[in-house]
Amino acid sequence: MIVGLWANAAAGQDRAGDFDYYVLALSWNASWCVAEGDRRGADQCNPKYDLGFVLHGLWPQRLNDWPEYCQGGRKDPSRRETSAMADLYGSGGLAWHQWKKHGRCSGLSSRQYYALAREAWQRVTRPPALRRLTQSVSIDPNVIEGAFIDKNQWLNEDSMRVTCVDRMIREVRICLDRNLEPRACTESVARHCPLSRALLPPMR
Repeated sequence: MIVGLWANAAAGQDRAGDFDYYVLALSWNASWCVAEGDRRGADQCNPKYDLGFVLHGLWPQRLNDWPEYCQGGRKDPSRRETSAMADLYGSGGLAWHQWKKHGRCSGLSSRQYYALAREAWQRVTRPPALRRLTQSVSIDPNVIEGAFIDKNQWLNEDSMRVTCVDRMIREVRICLDRNLEPRACTESVARHCPLSRALLPPMR
C-alpha cells in the first residue's frame, strides 16, 4: 500500500511547462514493425500504407532528464482529434499515448500541442532516397544523419541523434527550442547509435 502511494506521488512530480526544449522523434516504421508491430498485428505495418518515417512524438525535454505524465488541468483530446493525427503518428492510438505521456508536459492545450507537432513535422524534409529502398540494407548511421542534413541545411550534427535497437536503425531525434529552431542536444537525449553499420529494412 505504501509503495503504491509513493508511486502515485512520484508520477505527479513533473509539472506541465517545466522543460527546456523539444525533441522531435521520427521513427522508421519498418524497423518498429519488425521489432514490435508485427507481433501486435499493428495496422500501420500493413505494406499498403507504404510508411517510411512516422512521428513517434514531440517530447518536452530538460537538460538532464525529461518530464512524463505531468499533472495539469488541460482537457484531453477527443477521439476525433487523435484520429486526425494518424497520418503523422501511424495511428490515433499512438497520438493519444503521446499526448498522455508527453503532450500534457508541454503546458499547451491538446489542440495547440498537436498543431505544434504537425508544424515541427512539416519543417523537416525526410530524405526521399530512403523511400526507394526495396530490400533491407546495412548502413552507417552517419549516412542517415548526413542525408537529413543534406535535405535540411538548417540542421547540424549537434542537433540530431540517430538511434538503433537490436542492430536496426530505429529513430532520428531532432532537438528544437520552443520556437522549433535547432539547438544542441544535451546528454538527456539518447546517444548516437554506437554501431558502425545497422540494418534499415524497406518501407512497410
